[in-house]
Amino acid sequence: MNAILNEWIEKAEEDYGVAIRELRARKNPAFNAICFHAQQCIEKYLKATLTKQAKPFTKTHDLDALLNASLDQFPLWAGMSADMKRLSQYAVQFRYPGESADRPEAVLAVKTMKRCRMEIRQTLGLHESD
Repeated sequence: MNAILNEWIEKAEEDYGVAIRELRARKNPAFNAICFHAQQCIEKYLKATLTKQAKPFTKTHDLDALLNASLDQFPLWAGMSADMKRLSQYAVQFRYPGESADRPEAVLAVKTMKRCRMEIRQTLGLHESD
């Protein structure tokens, strides 16, 4: 793998770790941050996939757009479209006053992230131990 691809994967895994650790926190878990890092994890994995395919992409947080750019290569990923729409909202929804995530929202974000992460990692040829 090339250096940029590896860096996307490392950064995605960092976001994954933050979301998981924060959800497990016993005192004052940051539900907004959990949702944000769940979105960021999948965004970076999708960008890793596009990097591996040598496809250019813009600076975007729209996971559905990133997913659509990969569908010609991975048509079965179309099944993740609803997950992408759900996770995309977390890029900004809870980062500003007016709305806040709660535990059920954070749990759903992490479940969605885990499901998508597993699919993308398998496609990239990565295993849990990698």
